[in-house]
Amino acid sequence: MPSFEIDGVRIPDSAMARELTQLIRDTESDLLFHHSTRVYFWGSLAGKRKGLIFDPELLYTGAMFHDIGLTERYRDSEFRFEVDGANAARDFLERHGLSERDIEKVWTAIALHTTPGIPEHMHPEIALVTAGVEMDVLGLAYDQVPDQQRDAVVQAHPRGPSFKNDIIDAFYAGMKHRPDTTFGTVNDDVLALRDPSFRRMDFCTIILGSDWRS
Repeated sequence: MPSFEIDGVRIPDSAMARELTQLIRDTESDLLFHHSTRVYFWGSLAGKRKGLIFDPELLYTGAMFHDIGLTERYRDSEFRFEVDGANAARDFLERHGLSERDIEKVWTAIALHTTPGIPEHMHPEIALVTAGVEMDVLGLAYDQVPDQQRDAVVQAHPRGPSFKNDIIDAFYAGMKHRPDTTFGTVNDDVLALRDPSFRRMDFCTIILGSDWRS
């Protein structure tokens, strides 16, 4: 893959990072691969804007593994797709001998990337994976990214003409077999949109219907 750099941000070039890139390229669709790579760039650029100190390799690992749980290999999983991705990243990093502290950062970054309001208060690598996802999927902080940066990243890793609907379809494909795992997360919005028969679990109904007398 040709090297690409934008304002000092580039994909790490270690042996581990190269192996990771190939693993994700072989596992994910073009849609998810380019999305995950953009997440790394948006997260890194956000970190630079905010003056955060972060490990690019850990951020890259979190960004690239964050949606692997949506892929075909996890179609029989009963875990949240975020947990599948976090576990896959942990296994990968353990094989490469990273410290438990660093592995925990990456695991948490992936596990919490669909849980807004929490990652931003944690380690930079955790916060920036979520920031990258929010930029690419939701357009949060879109106006804080200069046009030149946006254009360069999207040219190198295209969104395609229908990314908004395509990413929702990818979410749905990865979660429709495990609808209960979406309870309490933004993910149940995806099932509600794509599956007319889906019924959300209601937090208050569960409380009021529990076996407790009061």
